[in-house]
Amino acid sequence: MTDISVSESTNIPRENYNGHLASIADGKPYVIPITYFFDAEDNSIISFTAEGHKIDAIRKNNFVSVVVEQIQSMVNWESALLNRTFIELEGSTAKQKSHQFTEGIKVIIRRNEHKNIEFINEFTSKFYSRGNTIIYKINIQKITGKRRET
Repeated sequence: MTDISVSESTNIPRENYNGHLASIADGKPYVIPITYFFDAEDNSIISFTAEGHKIDAIRKNNFVSVVVEQIQSMVNWESALLNRTFIELEGSTAKQKSHQFTEGIKVIIRRNEHKNIEFINEFTSKFYSRGNTIIYKINIQKITGKRRET
């Protein structure tokens, strides 16, 4: 396993839309899968959630990490670790970032999976089915990556 450059590490979340969000809940690590969009201009991750355990924990401690992997096989993979702070978005900013999230993921799916997606519910059912939607971003302070190839 070798370290990869910041540029190579940044390409991993840029080319994907699924990762794992790590936070601290009740003094213990808490990791869950998320759908996200990497906003390169803002150097942030955009995502959404509903009220619940995750949002309660992150409101208490807004320092989080996101891990994104590209796995070809057990001996051929890359991963990136992004660290920084969680920020809830509101009003017109939340609406704008929500639109950017949806349109950005459509582009990634079209490019990587060769599918033409029209609506957000085609790649996630959570957006409409879980009550109040909270749009958030994670401002990235540090990104590191690893690679294993044989």
